Amino acid sequence: MVWSYPGTPNGQRSLYLNRELSWLEFNARVLHEAEDERTPLLERLKFLAIFSTNLDEFYMVRVPALRRQVAAGVQQAGPDGLSAEEQLAAVNARVRTLVRRCERCLHETVLPALRREGLYLLVLEELDPEERRSVDTYFETHVFPVLTPLAVDPGHPFPYISNLSLSLAVQVRDPLTGGVHFARVKVPKSLPRWVPTGKGLRFLPLERLIEAYLWRLFPGMEVVGVHAFRITRYSDIETPPVDEAEDLLATIEEQIFQRRFGEVVRLEIESGMPAEVCRLLLAELKEGVDPLVLPLTEADVFEVGSLLELGDLVSLASLELRELRDAPFASVTPPELRAPERSIFDVIRDGDLMVHHPFESFGATVERFFDTAAEDDDVLAIKLTLYRTSGDTAIVRALTEAAQRGKQVAVLVELQARFDEVNNINWARTLESYGIHVAYGLPGLKTHAKTAMVVRREADGIRRYVHIGTGNYNSRTARSYTDFGLFTCNPEIGTDISDLFNLLTGFSRQREYRRALVAPANLRDRIVAMIAREAEHARAGRPARIIAKMNALQSPEVIAALYDASRAGVDIDLVVRGICCLRPGVPGLSERIRVISVIGRFLEHSRVYYFANGGDEEYYIGSADWMPRNLERRVEVVVPVLERAFHRRLMTLLETYLADQRQAWELGADGSYRQRRPADATDQGSHVRLMRDPWGLDWAESPYHTREFQAASLSPPPEPHLHDVNILSAGARRRRRPRSE
Repeated sequence: MVWSYPGTPNGQRSLYLNRELSWLEFNARVLHEAEDERTPLLERLKFLAIFSTNLDEFYMVRVPALRRQVAAGVQQAGPDGLSAEEQLAAVNARVRTLVRRCERCLHETVLPALRREGLYLLVLEELDPEERRSVDTYFETHVFPVLTPLAVDPGHPFPYISNLSLSLAVQVRDPLTGGVHFARVKVPKSLPRWVPTGKGLRFLPLERLIEAYLWRLFPGMEVVGVHAFRITRYSDIETPPVDEAEDLLATIEEQIFQRRFGEVVRLEIESGMPAEVCRLLLAELKEGVDPLVLPLTEADVFEVGSLLELGDLVSLASLELRELRDAPFASVTPPELRAPERSIFDVIRDGDLMVHHPFESFGATVERFFDTAAEDDDVLAIKLTLYRTSGDTAIVRALTEAAQRGKQVAVLVELQARFDEVNNINWARTLESYGIHVAYGLPGLKTHAKTAMVVRREADGIRRYVHIGTGNYNSRTARSYTDFGLFTCNPEIGTDISDLFNLLTGFSRQREYRRALVAPANLRDRIVAMIAREAEHARAGRPARIIAKMNALQSPEVIAALYDASRAGVDIDLVVRGICCLRPGVPGLSERIRVISVIGRFLEHSRVYYFANGGDEEYYIGSADWMPRNLERRVEVVVPVLERAFHRRLMTLLETYLADQRQAWELGADGSYRQRRPADATDQGSHVRLMRDPWGLDWAESPYHTREFQAASLSPPPEPHLHDVNILSAGARRRRRPRSE
């Protein structure tokens, strides 16, 4: 399905933007935060780390899918009109451009600027004698015992190289024979990447230290060349159909083991690596590869400068140099919960409670909900879904305490949460050891819903207290991801969530719910129907508008419905952080649709949908983006926000994002993004405004600015920032992967 678009060779473009290229444009916006001079220096370093780890995951998951289609000879194009081969070529070309930008930003801008502030990444020749003695000692005591040189010759096969590990390709000459030999030395992950020299904030990359002492690993040999390299392997998990929970657990564990041996899909090399060394690596990495897998070629080799594994920069970005980082920020306790002696159940019974993280405290709301449930003698049962959780979570401690107190506790643990499979298997076994009922969900579906239910005995009977969120039950990401949480004891929603848990832990074919929209049962159809309803309102002259905020928009059915609504006269504003396959602003198709992406200090993760509905406005929040995987292959929960008091807050919040002239990027019909520029230098963007009030309310309206709240709040509100803030945190941390959901 194509439409005419002037300026292209054939005058035709698909109705849909390509998913993979759209994701790369998201990562380009992340990279821009590192390039932006308005961003504090250490935060710029953090963004380079995020950009790099994001790209790692893209090559571990998305690129292999394209390569396998090419290897299988699949010619059918997707909704965007591109074949897998065309996508792969376009991806490689775009990535090369972005990698060059990243290299220039790091070496020509950020590192020189950091030097002027007293933070150095050095080469060995820059060390003074005292520093040289310090790193000499460090090498002998900490590094040398760990290193293992691995020769490659007829008696020593090419070694296994693990995914994303940093290695040195070493060429040594035998002075007796004159022969040149190849060896590989792994840079240990167990040691800090940046070696302190003993003087101030001066560091030496670990690989440069190892390079200086290679003669210790190859005594009597002449080191004639050393160059860093790194490989990326296909690392997704493919789960075949299984019948039993134990089968699923065993299958996931086997897949995790097999992931270590996934096909190599990318080779990153240090600038200046000789062509013959690169050819040797390519040849060895292709050896023994499954013939059904696309072999590695020079098109899959990326020269990335003198520093590889930029994800490790996050440890430098975490240094306590306040003047080079964002100003401190403290989340606040919602006014409804400022009285510590009042039970959170009393608050929810008086009326629904809605919170916005990280601006409102996760600990004072969600964790308090579980802590209270564990300690309350009237609580009979606790049920929740766990997709990702942090290692030190208070929620898990509360669950184990509740089980020990004799309460019924049931947890749905999603074993297939990408790259958190090992953590979740360990959590599942830990929970079971405390007598908690653990289930693993439905065959063929990931459980991505973020919901919990507490069943409590009260004077007037049994009452269900429910929490529905847009983010995971993870205290760590709750500090850097924007997410909503809705607490309610609405009987219809409570019954819906009760039915959902029965579906997840037992046997059920339930497809109808009272208030909740549940994927894959009814969510996609209801969304499409509500969009079509707006179109009918517009045709009839009634109020019709759609505003939706999400992480990604890809579903062809939803996009087609949005196009139809636009043609019918519905004004549509979309705030889509990452992938967006819809083309906005096309005359006669989507001219009433506007799309922005907000990139800033926090990772935009919340989902909210607004429908004007002829004047009877509706708001929904939940765990689902408008993507095929969320609507068709996952268990998701979206619920209406019924309390009218929260409608004003949600609309103000959406208007805050839509009006953002500092952090917002506008999507054009050609798939390119243009960053908005503030006319007024005092415009500091939506995140600064939300740090002042979690819903973007003006000073006079905000409950956080009253004297009574200031006196009674459990945690003080943040001071307004005096400088411009434009930082996105995509969950960068010392891991070999970027954020996930």
